[in-house]
Amino acid sequence: MTEADLTKEPIPKHLDELEDFYKKRVGLGTSFDIGVRKITVLKKNVHFYYVNGLSDSNFIIQILEYLVRLNDTERLSSKIYDIVKNRIVHQQVQIVKTVDEMVIQVLSGLIGIAVEGAGEAIIVDVRSYPGRQPQEPDTEKVVRGSRDGYVENIIVNTALTRRRIRDERLRFEIMKIGKRSKTDVAIGYIDGVANKDLVETLKKDLKAIDIDGITMADKTVEEFILKQNYNPYPLVRYTERADVGAVHLLEGHVLIFVDTSPSVMITPATYFHHAQHAEEYRNSPAVGTFVRWVRYLGILASIFLLPLWYLFVVEPSMLPEKLEFIGPNKHTHIPIIIQIIIADLGIEFLRIAAIHTPTPLATAMGLIAAVLIGQIAVEVGLFTAEVILYVAVAAIGTFATPSYELSVANKMARVFILLAVAFFKVPGFVIACTVFLLLLIQIRTLNAPYMWPFIPFNPQAFTHILFRRTVPGSAVRPSIVQPRDRFRQPPKS
Repeated sequence: MTEADLTKEPIPKHLDELEDFYKKRVGLGTSFDIGVRKITVLKKNVHFYYVNGLSDSNFIIQILEYLVRLNDTERLSSKIYDIVKNRIVHQQVQIVKTVDEMVIQVLSGLIGIAVEGAGEAIIVDVRSYPGRQPQEPDTEKVVRGSRDGYVENIIVNTALTRRRIRDERLRFEIMKIGKRSKTDVAIGYIDGVANKDLVETLKKDLKAIDIDGITMADKTVEEFILKQNYNPYPLVRYTERADVGAVHLLEGHVLIFVDTSPSVMITPATYFHHAQHAEEYRNSPAVGTFVRWVRYLGILASIFLLPLWYLFVVEPSMLPEKLEFIGPNKHTHIPIIIQIIIADLGIEFLRIAAIHTPTPLATAMGLIAAVLIGQIAVEVGLFTAEVILYVAVAAIGTFATPSYELSVANKMARVFILLAVAFFKVPGFVIACTVFLLLLIQIRTLNAPYMWPFIPFNPQAFTHILFRRTVPGSAVRPSIVQPRDRFRQPPKS
């Protein structure tokens, strides 16, 4: 919700009128969590408006005690409002002049203080959102490294980022989106590093979002600003690690923080951004490079291993003599392609079941799946052992993909190539792989080529993709973000 959406109704000087507004529009007296505390300061009425559960009661009590004490320490004066404003003991205080501005702030967890006859309200930030403490994200674990991560509180998330980048040019511009939800959304970037056009484009797109609410947080925002439609490939990178977010800020990326979401959106993001993991940078460059290559091998296996094996099954003449053992040794009544699809769906069932299964039962579910699929299904002839083997290897490659969104999209691409091989054999495999690559090449995310630096080819950047360079050797920021300051370190003379 932008400033233009707010009505300009001024705050009434008579507090009874303000209270009536809260009763009619906000639910004061109906909703149990909307509260008002009325006190008298120097014979003037003062109202405190707040939301239980979003405001810190201790801060409110401290402010109340201090203002009530003014009755014993101050003389009567006509400037009660100025006295109250100057005596509020808190570091974040602002003044609003319209009722809607006051209501939005109160519903966000701040308190609104109105003094009789002032025509203004004092907003004090005493937010204390319910939520968990920063902890290591389950989806981005590292063997060595920090154990804190983003949580559902936007204030905590920006603080975790600023703790790592203490640059006076780090900016967090906040706005409210959703006519009813009024969700806080902040755009983070380093002034002087990030591309100004990208920052302005994102701000414009965010302010143009017109919807009741974005209770699904960052994913809803992504769909509005990127208009992805039915393209399965992720156009932004999500991270729950504060160190990963900070690294991308220093590279020149722009981050989008959405309140209630533990994930932060990194823009722009290419295919290879989704294939990176913090673990690579917590080891030596040689070990990091090895881990990266193994991960790339897993991603390739998740896409091409099953279609390629099935191609050799239907066209055994393509195999050299030394590899003639590839292919099923036993014949079953069920076609191989049906076996592959059923087994692949079975893996997907297990993944979904693992999400919905309580932790104490997850081990039992795994044992049942191993017995049913790995042993009994083979013995009864439903599957051949080779099908189980290659489906399992492809599934492991899927799980080795750092980005969950990318792994699911790759699985859909694998099914597409498999069906092409089943219908058209060798030409189908070639055409499907070509179409798959062309689809990736034509994708652009915020005007950035999705397959950069492979296509368009950038030799220096592609070397960085293949090899984990040392930090002193990474003196230049990636050109894909068009940074205003190209150098991370002063260029050597």
